[in-house]
Amino acid sequence: MDCCEGLRYPATSRRALLLGGASFAAWAYLPKFARAADGRDPRLIVVILRGALDGLATVAPIGDPDYAALHGSIALMSDGPHAAVMLDSFFALHPAMPEFSRMYKEKHAAVIHAVSTPYRDRSHFDGQDVLESGFAGPGRVQSGWLNRALEAMPRGERVMSGLAVGPTTPLVLRGAAPTVGWAPVALPQADDDTAMRLVELYQHRDPALASALSQGLQLEKAALGDDMKPKPGANPGVQMRLVARGAAKLMAADDGPRIAALAFDGWDTHANEGGPVGRLAQLLSGLDGALAEFENGLGPRWRDTVVVVATEFGRTARINGTEGTDHGTGTIALLAGGAVQGGRVITDWPGLKPANLYEARDLAPTTDLRAVIKGVLRDHLGLGESVLAQSVFPDSAAVRGMKGLVG
Repeated sequence: MDCCEGLRYPATSRRALLLGGASFAAWAYLPKFARAADGRDPRLIVVILRGALDGLATVAPIGDPDYAALHGSIALMSDGPHAAVMLDSFFALHPAMPEFSRMYKEKHAAVIHAVSTPYRDRSHFDGQDVLESGFAGPGRVQSGWLNRALEAMPRGERVMSGLAVGPTTPLVLRGAAPTVGWAPVALPQADDDTAMRLVELYQHRDPALASALSQGLQLEKAALGDDMKPKPGANPGVQMRLVARGAAKLMAADDGPRIAALAFDGWDTHANEGGPVGRLAQLLSGLDGALAEFENGLGPRWRDTVVVVATEFGRTARINGTEGTDHGTGTIALLAGGAVQGGRVITDWPGLKPANLYEARDLAPTTDLRAVIKGVLRDHLGLGESVLAQSVFPDSAAVRGMKGLVG
């Protein structure tokens, strides 16, 4: 599966245009944000990497004496061609992520390593369900933890709307709280004159469609502008940057959404994963570019922004016979944004000796991903521990939110 497969640009149908126009029109009816008394104007962006990111290949424990042998030909190194970027004396960042490296040095990006959801099996579908629903097991609800967090936001001081990026709303943002959807579509590739001729044609034949089409074009122009239009067959990195750029422009508006969720596909690297160059490097370059687009597009809003990057589970510590990695357990979560207390790799490192691997094959998880997200939701958006434990992540009272992630 190619990265961003879920974000391809389908042929525009009448139904799609009506839905796009309805989403744009619905914007006026969403709850608006009331600036907090302290002057902060927080944004939260959740990026889901579907397919299971290889955390050991993204932030490599070069200082662990067992790492190089386990990752073999795809292991990162601190010197030589395409050397990894040392984050500290132990961990190194994949060289395809220079923007994240810069944010890390500026102390506005952080890594949480050896992290996992409560899920301990290796099904992508169930793993994604647990990651996005916020429950300890799969298949229990049809709402996501981010939507429930949005619903639980304190009324009066902070009221937020949510932005679902992509052709379908990710589970993490589904639920009772109001959201609006946006996804790039193929029609804006036509020049403005052609698009307006089409609107004029439908004015007489189908006024409802004409209105929806016009509104959809306005939303698309606000999100993408004229400098970066979707192109069929664009590589995954370009698509990731495009989607991030559009979402950032929408979120930068004074009356725009403050919470967003999007998903990038294609991280299931069973074969030919590559080390400092190759398939994974291309994906990481796209993710890195997307983070830079968020920073650039949000402008002054970036200082009050947190981006959370998470994946359903990690991959095996040992490479397989096809120069790839299989479904694993422990992995990484990434934080970026002006509100992040960064410049750190946060971990209770379990080690990679055979006796320390989970089920003799995976990086053992020592941090619950819910603790990371709870810490962000509490300190960035003001949600209380009881709400987080009972509503946002039900039955999770034993998992306390991490402190000090957000400034």
